[in-house]
Amino acid sequence: MSFQTIRPDTWEELHTQLFENDWDEELKRHRSTCVFRGMTNSNWGLDTSLQRLGGPIQDIEYHLLRNFKKYAHRNVVERDSFWNWLTVAQHHGVPTRLLDWTYSPYIALHFATDNISSMNIDGVVWVVDMPSVHGLLPNALKEHLRNEGSFVFTTEMLENFSQTGIKQSREGNTINIDMFASSISSLRDFGGLHHKDFGLFFEPSSIDDRVVNQFALFSVFSGCRIPIHDWLSSNQIVAKKIIVPASLKWKVRDRLDQSNITERVIYPGLDGLATWLKRHYSKGPEN
Repeated sequence: MSFQTIRPDTWEELHTQLFENDWDEELKRHRSTCVFRGMTNSNWGLDTSLQRLGGPIQDIEYHLLRNFKKYAHRNVVERDSFWNWLTVAQHHGVPTRLLDWTYSPYIALHFATDNISSMNIDGVVWVVDMPSVHGLLPNALKEHLRNEGSFVFTTEMLENFSQTGIKQSREGNTINIDMFASSISSLRDFGGLHHKDFGLFFEPSSIDDRVVNQFALFSVFSGCRIPIHDWLSSNQIVAKKIIVPASLKWKVRDRLDQSNITERVIYPGLDGLATWLKRHYSKGPEN
């Protein structure tokens, strides 16, 4: 099964596709279970920054994180948590196996239309149903999520996760069976939780206003080389690829600006303000 690919012809069709099936019958509210990722080029896949780095990334990954932690200031993270360090590294541009997503379809549309030099190229918004991904988690992680009464993980939940297992050892003709507790303190621990590939979504702590304003969360998979698009397709995850046609990009961009979905909000501070002003006063499309 492959991604459902949709190419809307109008703003109205695009808007409908982004908010499709968001009705929660139990809550009697419009609450989507989907997450969104926007990109300016529809030919780009769901590759992580670590995968785009290339080479023996399974070895490079460890050294990237080790050296980031080694050279970063001591007060970079609130707690000396592996998941917090991984999140901060991703946030500051270190190649990791994390992939950025948002709960907001409008934020995703922003990232599909924020580069005015690419307005003549079709953009894309990827839409993935989070519960269908989490339905394939190892049982211990599913139980942990269920016990929290949540449908998404947090860094704190992952940090506090532990499971009990059985360890066998042999002494002569005797097999000793001992119980042991394990937690996730490294990516190797995370990948070793299940014999099958799996992924999950988690919310980072509020590192700064960018994370908050972008309504951000991350995906992380059990292996750094897992081709995410292929994994989602082969496991029949509820997902779709919405093409943002080049012919619609300027209309989408102008309507997002009118709705205050701009760099000055998404990247609070002088850099975001300057980027917004530069784009806002740039020449529009040739008619």
